[in-house]
Formats: sequence, C-alpha cells, structure tokens
Amino acid sequence: MAEGSVSVAQVENAFQKFAVHGDTKATGKEMNGKNFAKLCKDCNINDGKNITTTDVDIVFSKVKAKSARVITFEQFNQALTELAPKRFKGKSKEEALQQLYGLIVGKEPANVGVTKVAKAAAVDRLTDTSKYTGSHKERFDDSGKGKGKAGREDVPDTSGYVAAYKGTGTYEDKVKDA
Repeated sequence: MAEGSVSVAQVENAFQKFAVHGDTKATGKEMNGKNFAKLCKDCNINDGKNITTTDVDIVFSKVKAKSARVITFEQFNQALTELAPKRFKGKSKEEALQQLYGLIVGKEPANVGVTKVAKAAAVDRLTDTSKYTGSHKERFDDSGKGKGKAGREDVPDTSGYVAAYKGTGTYEDKVKDA
C-alpha cells in the first residue's frame, strides 16, 4: 500500500453509513443505487467534469449482479476501482484508488441543513401577531401565543344563563337556602 494509505475498515465504515441512509430496513451490508450516487456526490467523487452522475449510474449497473438492485462492499470496491482512474487522471490505478478512498473516509450522508428554516422578512411580518387586526386579533393572547380552538370558534355558553347575567352560578346556593 502507498504512503498515507487508508484502511479498508475505514472505507467500509463510511460505506455502511451511506448504505443505511434513508432506509430503515437496511443492514449496512448492501447499498442501493440511490445511496451509491449520494455517496459519490457527498464525497466529491462525482465532480461533474471527469465523473458525472451518468458515469456513477453506469458503473453501479456494471458491478451489481444481473438481477440485484444493491451492491455488496466487494462490488462497491470494484466500482471505485473503475471510477478512480477517471477521477484522478494521470495517476496509477493504486494511487487513484487511494485518493478516492481518502475522499470517502470519515464521511457520512450529508442531510444536515438540507431543509433550512426560511428566515425572510416576509415570514417575520406575517407571523407577528401584534400587527393582526379585527377578528384575527382574537385568536392570540397578549403574549402572542395562539389560543387554539377557542380563538377560532365561538364556543357557545351552555350554562343556561342569559349572557351578561350578573348572578351566574348562584342558583345552587339559593336552592340550598330555601
């Protein structure tokens, strides 16, 4: 192995992380085409010039078993061996493969920050309850927290008393006294 070589175990570790990505039933022993493409994209193997997404798909199809839809770690290595000389032109096969391994090791699927929270002035303006007027204002308390169903619907008073009657709730006391 060349100087600064990467251990196969480290590459296998990254392979497993990508293999289980987005698939709750995956064991990490096999990788599907989607995750292989993701690994190539996240680890910058797919640089858009020497290697494109099409190249990645072709190599995946080439190394997998005829009827299979996944590749094993051995087939994954075979795929990398095919991609390495293309990605690092002018290097020996072994050197190119080592550099490719170097790109993969320690990586995990990048899904952090895929959906960023939109922070726009418009969102702040629309969610500022202090600027609400009319009946919409009734849906929030003084702190700006929503009142839930009570703020959306007129909940009828089923107490049996007329609205604004001052003696609400005093009937029981009057009956007891009598």
